[in-house]
Amino acid sequence: MHSSLAQDVSVIRPANLRLSHFFSSLPLLAGGIVAALLPGLSEFFISLFNVLPTLLLLLGGAFCLVYGRQREVFLLLALYVGYFLLDIQVDHFRDNGQIRGDAALVFHLICLLLPLLYALYGCWEERSHLAQDMFARALVLLAVSAVAFGLTRRYPQGIADWLAQIHWPSLHGAWMNLAQLVYLAFLLAFIALSVQYLRKPRPLHAAQLVGLCGLLWMLPQVFILANALQVMISMVMLMLVAAVAHEAYQMAFRDELTGLPGRRALNERLQRLGRDYVIAMVDVDHFKKFNDTHGHDVGDQVLRLVAGQLRKVGGGGKAYRYGGEEFTLLFPGKSVEQSLPHIEAVRMAIEQYRMQLRDPQNRPRDDREGKQRRAGKAASEVSVTVSMGVAERQAEQRTPQEVIKEADKALYSAKAAGRNCIRSAGQRRGAVKLASGRE
Repeated sequence: MHSSLAQDVSVIRPANLRLSHFFSSLPLLAGGIVAALLPGLSEFFISLFNVLPTLLLLLGGAFCLVYGRQREVFLLLALYVGYFLLDIQVDHFRDNGQIRGDAALVFHLICLLLPLLYALYGCWEERSHLAQDMFARALVLLAVSAVAFGLTRRYPQGIADWLAQIHWPSLHGAWMNLAQLVYLAFLLAFIALSVQYLRKPRPLHAAQLVGLCGLLWMLPQVFILANALQVMISMVMLMLVAAVAHEAYQMAFRDELTGLPGRRALNERLQRLGRDYVIAMVDVDHFKKFNDTHGHDVGDQVLRLVAGQLRKVGGGGKAYRYGGEEFTLLFPGKSVEQSLPHIEAVRMAIEQYRMQLRDPQNRPRDDREGKQRRAGKAASEVSVTVSMGVAERQAEQRTPQEVIKEADKALYSAKAAGRNCIRSAGQRRGAVKLASGRE
């Protein structure tokens, strides 16, 4: 019977990892606000921020295309179009001391359309062929631009009055420096991007949220602060490009299934170890049989479960996905005696964790029925165990690769000893198991 996990074992990332998604974007937002508020910038920075949006569109867009990130390309393009049109108005105001005749219409229209297009492209994931996807996105941008241009050319005053009108007097506040409809557009965009981030926490989705806040801060300051437009648009575009780079790094160094650092990250760390360290190789017992019995989806959840417990290892240890059903625990600056209690604690935590399996064709209709079934033991319970082999650097094992080989030998010994146990490379043949459990 094909089964699925009834108990939630998919929550493998702690809250602080989600907060880290914002760490690259928030400093850029804060730096942009500080730079825009400065009474004056040097000629170098003024020139830099004048050319940075164009450079980010060209170089950042090319970088995003290399990784097949079409939506980031169009996010950058939508931001640049808004920047370009507003920059024309700001330059005229700065050079002549007065705004252009169409300034109010252009400003209100961009303030309304920019957050809507930003949210649309931000939530529009890549799903189809690259060329087809880019064509669809370009068609939407051209259609919106054509409709906006046509309406403003035919009914300029009517559109301007409608945009500036207070449609809901009871909801209008004295603090509102933009048209009322603009705040509605930002609210809808914020809700859409927030839902997207909560469903799929990623650095890119976090950067989109922070960038939207930057746009909301920037727009009322466009004609007030001399450098607000150039600085904040540059920062928001930089956030998006940096988020793509962050995710590219994760693709290379972090295992997508479990969220643990992957084999490449382990190899990088092994090159920076000191003289003393311990390596533990971890293997899920009977994983192939479990996978064949319950299905690959449940097998993936089992790997996430094991990874989630390994991530909690204490004693300065760090967990890595080695490959397949194998994991690695690394303890820099530790001995086997210092590491074993923490390794054993993880082994026991995995052994004692119970997972409930149920038939997806016979799912409960509501929470009440689900509780009754669980109370009545309607769902079958299974548990997972792991075998571990531990080795530390010795005089005869000078490289991390040699220590890993010793840990692998100890792992095979743990498998031969009945599984669900820990074997040390220093144990002699026939020694008792360091830690045993249910086989």
